[in-house]
This record gives sequence, structure tokens and C-alpha cells, in this order.
Amino acid sequence: MAEAVDRYAEMVRAKCSTGALAPASAELYARDVVTFAELAGADRVLDDLTGGDVDEVLLAFARKPDGRRRAGPGPGAGPGGGALQSASSQARFRRSLSAFFKYAVVAGWVQLDPMVAVTVRPKHRGGLRAERRALTVEQAEGLLGAAREMADAGPAPRRRVDQRTELRDGLIVLLLAAVGPRVSELTRANAEDFFVNGGMRYWRIFGKGGRTRDVPLPRPVVEVLDAYVAEGRVLLDRGVESRALLLSWRGRRLARGDVQAVIDRVLEGVEPGRRRSVTPHGLRHTTATHLLAAATDMDAVRRVLGHSDLSTLGRYRDELPGELEAAMRVHPLLGPVERG
Repeated sequence: MAEAVDRYAEMVRAKCSTGALAPASAELYARDVVTFAELAGADRVLDDLTGGDVDEVLLAFARKPDGRRRAGPGPGAGPGGGALQSASSQARFRRSLSAFFKYAVVAGWVQLDPMVAVTVRPKHRGGLRAERRALTVEQAEGLLGAAREMADAGPAPRRRVDQRTELRDGLIVLLLAAVGPRVSELTRANAEDFFVNGGMRYWRIFGKGGRTRDVPLPRPVVEVLDAYVAEGRVLLDRGVESRALLLSWRGRRLARGDVQAVIDRVLEGVEPGRRRSVTPHGLRHTTATHLLAAATDMDAVRRVLGHSDLSTLGRYRDELPGELEAAMRVHPLLGPVERG
């Protein structure tokens, strides 16, 4: 088992060099098969696994706490209050195992694919989870306001100089909400990717499939970015990841899994009436939804988000409270309509 998983992970990572897989996707697939080996038993013979064995692994993964998220009391909470794996994470894990065993059949590691006998299915829920749905205007303004206040407030008292991350945390939330990058694009960003053209600051984002896009940054984001580069990043930089924009307090490039914790810290500064849990992907939904609601050109929104196909925007456009009422009050055929 362990040898097969190692060889498969090497093959998946090698696909990055040919452009067949994005680095972030390759790491997800590799991480999933490593997790599979841990749950199934690294010393087991791969060809001995049955559909029932894989069922047990899928159930064990579903009960495995998601270290990236915190959860309150209830059915979604695991041991110690950590959130359990979401339906989408379970579905992704299953897809990773399917790809692994298909390759194992071709490579001759197994005679039969045990996935054909698997009976466990992830729980599918209708619509988007609340934390992935776009924030309302009030919720988004509360989060952005808390992010700017955190950046302006300065270091927390009694915190070591090399652990002051307030400017960095504020910048992360502002970039996620204003530009809507993927988490991998955010953590891969280097300081040199930000440049000025015609008096406007741009972020050159290196996206999926080797594509790049230059996205202009709003003035409030630029102000926090400049402050972070001049002050906050200097405190965190130890020369370990000298190119990375976002650094951990150890001086290393910030990991993808740390971004949710940053959002949760900023949310603590939002007044309860406007506070709502949200994921990085939920902030990407928020960017798309509010740009489109403001009648921004759809192709411009597509380019901001880095989608290759305009139809993909449909999955990122969420409903906002009152938008249908607002549209019908000013009907293009009837003119302004009185309330009543």
C-alpha cells in the first residue's frame, strides 16, 4: 500500500510539469491518497482491498475532523469541537480514490477495481452551504470594516514583534473580498507580482492552467497593501521565503489551510448583527455576486475571477435579499413602480 501510494503521488506531481494538472490539484490528489493509506493501513496489500474495505475508509474519512475549520456544538462538530468533513470534501476524497484505483488497474497493481463494489455515498445537500454563499452587503461591509480596523489598529498588546500579523490578516480579507482570488492564487502571490501602470496598482495573478491575469486593486486595498509591505512583512521576513507576499510568523509562505483561521479572527471584530461565518470560497462568491449585482460587465467579472468560460459565472452568482423587488420596482417596460 505505502509503496503504491508513494509512486502514485510522484506520478500526480509529475503531471504539473506537463501542464496536465495544476499544482494545487496535484497536491490535493496526493494528500488524499496519503490519507487513504493512513486510514486503510499502510502495511496492507493493495490488491487485497475489497469494496467493503474502501467503504470503511470512506466512513472513517467522513468522521475525521477537518483541521481547517472550527464548528460550534451540534451534528457538524467532531471531537474537540472541530468541524467534520463536509459533503463536498467527502465527494472529492471519493473522486481521488476512484482516480487512484483506475491508475492502479492500468499499472497492474490490482486485478479488480474495488470502487465498483463501494456502497457508501457522500451526503448531498441542495444549494450552497451558508458559509459558501455570498455575504449580503451589510455582512460584507462589516467584514471589510473589521479588516481595515485591524490593519489600522496596530499590533496587539503583549504580542511579540515577530508575531504581529494584524496588517497581514487585514490584507488577506481585503484581497479575498475585493478581488475574489482562489486560495491557491492568494498564497502563491509574491511581492513582485504587484505593480503600477498608469497610476493604478495591479496584481498579476497566476491562475489555473498556467494562465495569468492583471487585476486592478481598489484604493483601500492598496493602502493596506503598502502598509503591510513597508511594515508588517518586514517584521515577519526572515529570508526563508523572501519572495512570498504573505508570510507566517515563522517567516515561511502562508499555507492554504491557514487562510480560514485568518478570516475567523477578523470575523471576531464584526458586530454580531452583521457577522456570518464564511469560507475563502464564499468570499469569491461574494465578489462575483456584488460585481454582477452592480451591473458590472459580465466579461469583466469573468476576467477578475480568472474563469475561462463565461458560463462558469452562473455558479458564483448567488441571490441577494431584496434584489428581485428592486428590479421590479424599476421595470424597463413600465418605468418606476410605486410600492404597494
